[in-house]
Amino acid sequence: MPKAGVWGIGSYVPEQVVTNTDFEKTLDTTDEWIRTRTGIEERRFAGDDVKTSDMAFSAAKEALTMAEVAAEDIDMIIVATVTPDMPFPSTSTLIQERLGATNAAAMDVSAACAGFMYGMITGQQFIETGAYQHILVVGVEKLSTVTNMNDRNTAVLFGDGAGAVVLGPVSEDKGILAFELGADGRGAMHIKLEEDYLEMNGREVFKFAVRQMGESCLHVIEKAGLTKEDVDFLVPHQANIRIMEASRERLGLPVEKMAKSVQKYGNTSSASIPMALVDELKNGKVKDGDVIVLVGFGSGLVWGAVALVWGK
Repeated sequence: MPKAGVWGIGSYVPEQVVTNTDFEKTLDTTDEWIRTRTGIEERRFAGDDVKTSDMAFSAAKEALTMAEVAAEDIDMIIVATVTPDMPFPSTSTLIQERLGATNAAAMDVSAACAGFMYGMITGQQFIETGAYQHILVVGVEKLSTVTNMNDRNTAVLFGDGAGAVVLGPVSEDKGILAFELGADGRGAMHIKLEEDYLEMNGREVFKFAVRQMGESCLHVIEKAGLTKEDVDFLVPHQANIRIMEASRERLGLPVEKMAKSVQKYGNTSSASIPMALVDELKNGKVKDGDVIVLVGFGSGLVWGAVALVWGK
């Protein structure tokens, strides 16, 4: 059976920068308080004229260009989002039409901040069974539309953006080695959309994330037949620097071997892992043949992790 791996990757970052100092003007908070507790210094908000599907489309085009795959050769589009343009039609069908991916099946996945991991692992199955050759997976959120800007506990945390990958069959020594998906619905109410706005029990989410992110990393490494020493790079969901650091420490990795973009973009939910991966690829920190661990968690409570070898 073929192995699935990443052929191309792309991202979209909105132009509007919102700094911690901007929030000091409207909330009882400070730049120092936000930075020390979350690691966030600024985030990006998409304008009223920029829809979720617009951001997804831009990231998808960039990923297709890097992968050197034509839109009509995409067999399936999977979009992970909890902030679609509308409940239906799906965001995936909207970008299918704009891309001209006329031969692609299309569906959305709702797994919040773990959505990209769920989408990527779903796409892997279609490729490794031989059913499909090229699958576009997009993580995209416009969280500014569901964030209560008067709530100091959540307003400073979230941002907008999109990231995308094209998955395809790769050589035997590359691609996805192992994955883990999980859920614990007992914690479902810890992060929820209540009426119009996101609500979060920060203390409970933090405890869950610190434990689960580290455990998931170790699980996929073991499933892949690797040791912690084999890991070259970690790309965690960019939610909170303290949660991210806990995962890095569980793997025994030095600081420079963990992707870090939370300071620039905040928590972009399903978009955070591919957005961070694009940045580190451009920085030269992700190289062909590297063993990389991707890990995320989100509302549900759900989680997902992948161990892969970068390259085709």
